[in-house]
Amino acid sequence: MPELPEVETVRRGLAPAMEGRVIARLTQKRPDLRFPLPERFAARLTGRRISHLARRAKYILAHLEPGVGAGPEVLIMHLGMSGRFTIHAPDGARAPGLFHHGMPGGETHDHIVFDMEDGARIVYADHRRFGFMDLVPEAELETCRHLAGLGPEPLGNEFSAETLSARFKGRRTPVKSALLDQRNVAGLGNIYVCEALWRAGISPRRSAATVTGPARTERLAAAIRGVLTEAIAAGGSTLRDYAHTDGELGYFQHGFAVYDREGQACSKPGCGGTVRRIVQSARSTFYCPSCQR
Repeated sequence: MPELPEVETVRRGLAPAMEGRVIARLTQKRPDLRFPLPERFAARLTGRRISHLARRAKYILAHLEPGVGAGPEVLIMHLGMSGRFTIHAPDGARAPGLFHHGMPGGETHDHIVFDMEDGARIVYADHRRFGFMDLVPEAELETCRHLAGLGPEPLGNEFSAETLSARFKGRRTPVKSALLDQRNVAGLGNIYVCEALWRAGISPRRSAATVTGPARTERLAAAIRGVLTEAIAAGGSTLRDYAHTDGELGYFQHGFAVYDREGQACSKPGCGGTVRRIVQSARSTFYCPSCQR
């Protein structure tokens, strides 16, 4: 499933085509994705202006200006495992930030189509239909079922070594599981948790309660920020179906230190260990037992 860097990359790709623009027409080709789409979904979005795009954890948030009979709302979009957006520029247009495809024809897995006021077309396709879209009043965004209870953003001001220490205190669960718990840190996933723990030199087997001292939490907080920042700069990672809005793939996977590198030599200078794979909570964990303690 796309993690925070992938979702942020998609948000940045969509922004030039959607921010400040009116949705001239929305075409809904099926009644549901993972969940049923909101009632009168197409009618409620057609004619609405998107003031700005934001991200919370792994959700893309399109903030909508008030419309006829409607106050400010937010379109919440989640990519699931295989959801992807593609931007199709109008014929002859050359707008900064847009990748130019020809206008799309009917595709089996193209479920939602945004026709924007300038003629650009943004298509959401999802052959597994694990993604979803929802509409909520802007005033209820933080308390809606999707976002309520989420922890701090790992790249935000609320995230720190002190935050990790407080969230881990008394927790006997492995530190990797604690980091994947969205109530502790929002947006982290399996790939980047493995990478961050390797950078911080912390074993994924270690209980979270033992990662509360300032030395370990400072290393871990810095590692999380560092790996996410680098992955966003590289355009996210590509596993299976993930792609940018312009169809280009992410390249951070070429820089993985431990993820999916079972049996390979640890790349940490002077380590000499070998990357191992174990299973935690039914998910693969990659780490180096020699330098991660």
